[in-house]
Amino acid sequence: MSEHLPNLDLTLFDGSRPSTPASHKPRILLLYGSTRERSFSRLLVEEAARLLEHFGAETRIFNPSGLPLPDDAPVDHPKVQELRDLVLWSEGQVWCSPERHGA
Repeated sequence: MSEHLPNLDLTLFDGSRPSTPASHKPRILLLYGSTRERSFSRLLVEEAARLLEHFGAETRIFNPSGLPLPDDAPVDHPKVQELRDLVLWSEGQVWCSPERHGA
């Protein structure tokens, strides 16, 4: 890799690695914002999950269907708790938001 990027100092990457390897695969939560049946955001998130799994990550996708609007439900709402649990489980997140024209 460095032969193609001669200005890259590979020693700078050594300090960013953990001193002990993780005992599990990287945990990635993927979120999308559309509840439409044929949501392109969901399709993109599913493809991203497939690629992340190919590279060795464990992925989970949060389905926003049934998630209440902010300030519209108690904190113990099942979908709110599901999202909180997934956020605590994850070590990284991928967010995909639908585009809104004229909104």
